[in-house]
Amino acid sequence: MLLLGVQVGQARKALINGRAVLTALHKTAVADAVAVRALGLQGDEQADLSVHGGLDKAIYAYPSEHYAFWRAQRAQAGVAEIDEQLPFGAMGENLTLSGLLEADVWVGDLLEFPACVLRVDQPREPCFKFNAAMGFNQAVKAMAQSGFCGFYLAVDQPGSLQAGQGFVLHKGSRRVGIPERFNAKMFKHLR
Repeated sequence: MLLLGVQVGQARKALINGRAVLTALHKTAVADAVAVRALGLQGDEQADLSVHGGLDKAIYAYPSEHYAFWRAQRAQAGVAEIDEQLPFGAMGENLTLSGLLEADVWVGDLLEFPACVLRVDQPREPCFKFNAAMGFNQAVKAMAQSGFCGFYLAVDQPGSLQAGQGFVLHKGSRRVGIPERFNAKMFKHLR
């Protein structure tokens, strides 16, 4: 398993559905090591702390394997020409992972990196801002149907992260999986 990308972003106003909305969904890559603190990565912000951030949702991780799906979805929706490549961070994730999908992790599992330890806490629940970021109004529904949600991480051991690092998964109690938690939350989006 490999950490392919580390991304951070600042909260900024974006025009979504005709109104200015504060968002930190747009993340950009960081090449050097980034400090990991209890509330997330140094230099990263969340715009709406009622649904993002905090101790249990300090860092958002997303599997790189799903990027091909999103490129295809955007092409089908006719918006691929806006940003055909979809750089890491386009899902709003702080960490782009390789080799670890939602079906592989359970609430309480630990991801041990060389200089920090992160705990799997919960799946991401997409909002209207995700539709805007992807460029089409059915993106939230596509995430709900596919289960390609990524997951939030809490910081168990602060330290640092850098793209290119390997990491190890340590199994927790294995009572609730990320797909089960996600499906329970997504029912409202599938109507």
